[in-house]
Amino acid sequence: MAYFAYILECVDGTYYTGSTDNLFMRVAQHNEGRGARYTRMRLPAKLVYHEEFGDRSQAVKREREIKRMSRAQKKSMIDGRL
Repeated sequence: MAYFAYILECVDGTYYTGSTDNLFMRVAQHNEGRGARYTRMRLPAKLVYHEEFGDRSQAVKREREIKRMSRAQKKSMIDGRL
């Protein structure tokens, strides 16, 4: 089974980072207001970046790493410069 770490860009330009085993269903949940409280107030959100992993622990570890990045670092990663 595949697991994902992902970044959404919210309508206000902020980024939300998460992890899941069903990427497109999770993005849909966020946009239906059934995702994280953070995204519920900033809809719609679009998927701007994701990475695939072989197990949940790797995806969660990467999610934590991304959350510690600055906005500029996340932007560079999204743009393919990092």
